[in-house]
Amino acid sequence: MTTATLPLPPLPSLSAAALRRALIAGAARVIAARDELNRINVFPVPDGDTGSNLASTLGCVLNGALSRRCVHAGELLQRVGNDAIDGARGNSGAIMAQFLVGAAEHVRALPSLDATALAEAVRRGAESARAALAQPVEGTILSVMAAFAEALGDSARQHRSNARAAFDHALQRARQALQDTPKQMAVLQKAGVVDAGARGFVDWLEGMAAYAEGDGRLPRPVGVMPAVDAEEVPHLHQDVDPQRRYCTECLVVGEGIDRDALRVALLAQGIDSLVVAGSSRRVRVHGHAGQPQQLFDTAARVGRVESMKADDMLLQQRSVETPAQVAIITDSASDLPPVLADRHGIHVVPVRVSLDGRDYLDRLGLSAAEFYRRMARCAQLPQTSQPPPGDFRRVFEHVLGHQPAGVYVGLSRPLSGTLQSAETAARGQRRPLRCFDTGNATAGQALLAWRAGELAQAGMDADAIEAELARLRPQTRMFALARDISHAVRGGRIPRWAGVLVRASGLVPVAKMTPEGVLKVAGGLFARRRAPEAFARFVARRMPAATGWRLIVGHADALADGQRLLAALRQRLPVVEAHLVEVGPAIGAHAGQGALVVGLQPAPVA
Repeated sequence: MTTATLPLPPLPSLSAAALRRALIAGAARVIAARDELNRINVFPVPDGDTGSNLASTLGCVLNGALSRRCVHAGELLQRVGNDAIDGARGNSGAIMAQFLVGAAEHVRALPSLDATALAEAVRRGAESARAALAQPVEGTILSVMAAFAEALGDSARQHRSNARAAFDHALQRARQALQDTPKQMAVLQKAGVVDAGARGFVDWLEGMAAYAEGDGRLPRPVGVMPAVDAEEVPHLHQDVDPQRRYCTECLVVGEGIDRDALRVALLAQGIDSLVVAGSSRRVRVHGHAGQPQQLFDTAARVGRVESMKADDMLLQQRSVETPAQVAIITDSASDLPPVLADRHGIHVVPVRVSLDGRDYLDRLGLSAAEFYRRMARCAQLPQTSQPPPGDFRRVFEHVLGHQPAGVYVGLSRPLSGTLQSAETAARGQRRPLRCFDTGNATAGQALLAWRAGELAQAGMDADAIEAELARLRPQTRMFALARDISHAVRGGRIPRWAGVLVRASGLVPVAKMTPEGVLKVAGGLFARRRAPEAFARFVARRMPAATGWRLIVGHADALADGQRLLAALRQRLPVVEAHLVEVGPAIGAHAGQGALVVGLQPAPVA
């Protein structure tokens, strides 16, 4: 026999145990509504990730503070706020985190919360969330927070002995404020939706109310908005500012951090959609930037920068707009030319670079040109590391929230743990995510990603794309020339005696990718002054006959040599299409400045 769950009686105050269970129910409601929130996301940019951002933020709280029992309500809220700041993702996640931090600051000494304390905490949270934004906008989550806080204050004065009754009354006002958001913002009215962040906040409140009513089940999102067909929600590229295309975030850890001063400094850098949330010790920064490193460098002046990320909103929007197309993802070790990534909508997960005691995001936090300038001055050898699984998981979750499947075109397994990191992130995804080992790196890996992007745009499914990549893998060649092997000697990849021999003889080593997916020395050239032309002859002699080739030529801070190499290859091979790119630290940190690489692949037959 099933026993019915009875509604909770009127609560004179809210205990830590009841608060914890209510917060769990609220977070569960938001997570259940994730896809719907993504679908109606049109502000500040229609990149379809508001639900994922809120779910991720609250998921960190669920796995942290809410996973452990607590007997003190104030301490519980403090832990919840700290976890939310540490895990906040996106504009909406950062605002929600600041709401929780602001609420916790007022009640941290209280073991339980009566109606008055709860109302004051919510008021402080709403004010704190608004203050975190450089440019608050009405018709968003801020408006609903403010309406809920005002109504809770009014009802707390009427229901001093019943925190639950006060909450229920204020929830009705929050629902109405949510319905009013399209009247406050034209973009919402045009799309026929309510604000996604505001809807997420109301879902959170609804989840807590469901717990208070005695429903212990995972709550189903309550329909508090008109039904909207997916095609009615417009997602247009012009809604993302191409000059500020990166949704950039980091966590700043320090002592006595002045959030107001940091906000002013970031605004001076032209950062848009800026949120500076947290406390004097831990601050979550979110903003839209054209150069993410500007945000990271400014934040680094006031504390230690952690948890950096920079998501390309234009590519995110492309995912939303192509719901029938397989998503293609690669990593920055591929040195994929940006023009190809943009042409085919290929997502690039950045490798991590450590230089002079600081960590950077390859290409996004540190350009290739800046990397070589700093490498020339650094006391220690630069180091690269694979992206953590969380970086891959964030991209995978976004694309699979809108597209039917994904294919990650990865760096050769023997060269790095990058492929394993992606495989870890791919486990448990809601839709198929294939991780393909290219057995290649840099230009060779880029050629396979390029082809995968074309096939996805042509409408091929994941199986067909993976099969074609497997066919092309042994036909895709990559060669590298290293003029300066001092970094490889310092890093222990080449013995010191070999370095002395190379310098004394004038030999320029040439390496190639083997079928096993490793780089091995394939020969050497005695032609330092004419190295690009000699390298082109070396490569051309080793290529089988083909009607046409695709080439990607890379250089490590040696543009003129890269241009000479490409020109010489065009003279010796039937080149159909070629691109010249500056290779990043995955090659440059080991091969050194002046290195040249070339990837070759048979051109598709028309």
